[in-house]
Amino acid sequence: MSHRQTGSPTRDADTHHQAYRLIGGAGDAAFAAGLVNAVWYKCPVPRAVMKALMQRSDAAALRDTFIWYGLIVGSGGLAWLAWRANSAWAIPAFFLYGTLYCSPADARWHECGHGTAFKTRWLNDFVYQLASFQVFRRATVWRWSHARHHTDTLIVGRDPEIAVRRPTDWAALLLNVVALKHVANELRKMIGAAFGNIGAEEETFVPESEWPKVKREARITLLIYGVVILACAASNSILPLLFIGLPSLYGAWLYLYFGLTQHAGLPENVLDHRKNCRTIEMNPVFRFLYWNMNYHVEHHMFPMVPFHALARLHETVKHDMPPPYGSTLAAYAEIIPALIRQTRDPSFHVVRPVPKAP
Repeated sequence: MSHRQTGSPTRDADTHHQAYRLIGGAGDAAFAAGLVNAVWYKCPVPRAVMKALMQRSDAAALRDTFIWYGLIVGSGGLAWLAWRANSAWAIPAFFLYGTLYCSPADARWHECGHGTAFKTRWLNDFVYQLASFQVFRRATVWRWSHARHHTDTLIVGRDPEIAVRRPTDWAALLLNVVALKHVANELRKMIGAAFGNIGAEEETFVPESEWPKVKREARITLLIYGVVILACAASNSILPLLFIGLPSLYGAWLYLYFGLTQHAGLPENVLDHRKNCRTIEMNPVFRFLYWNMNYHVEHHMFPMVPFHALARLHETVKHDMPPPYGSTLAAYAEIIPALIRQTRDPSFHVVRPVPKAP
């Protein structure tokens, strides 16, 4: 008597997740379907209006950057004083410090990577390198990774930045509340790059001319962390790592909270950002920390518009957009049920009410 074998949920999930690989995944099928480097829908915007929206300025980014680092220094000072006093207030103080150190760095990494935050190029590059370090990313690799994310947004087998793969990997999401999976993956690849191994998938989107920079950045980053660890050993205290290193873990929760609202639960392999991105209304504090990336449909549609002009862009194109979510909580009221359903039905996705063409 024989028994027919059926695939286990774990094996089925592994099969689905293999499609996301940049080598041996669904990239060839996406290319054959015309989804690679394709023409995406764009809302009509008068040329003169777009030219005005794309004007870059150092003023807004400098103001926000000084405020942000001022908050980091201030919260770090409070944390140090509480630590010195052996006070339990050190716990919330370091939590605040880590959150300010890491989570807003994600948005600064993002905008400076586009080269739009500042008008002055070296300021974009300088803040980009700092923010990449703070959020624990290989700066040059992620610059090119994000370029691919924009040309092939949520195209399976092409986009290296699909944060929630189907079926939903809840363990990975929970680990990344404190960036454990992210940092573990980055650290392994960073060590490899320091010894000259760029990585097979990275070589598919990082130009060869950039590989020496990838190796150099990895070595510098590991050297800095080595110095911090030596400082811990010399002082017989974890305090140096609480200021540099561990904040990239315990301070990551907020950028995950913001970041999942961008695409989670939305359809893959479509060529309309109104269908696979979310725009969310946020309060002024969140908008400052997130650098207006809540206008995410607008940003993907017109990535060269600076962060400080995205609210104006939103007003210009909102007639041709799905209605924005009223808050992050409203977005999560849709996201969480969608991810739960995608756990057992990877084909499911949220359908956004896209206006019909006139």
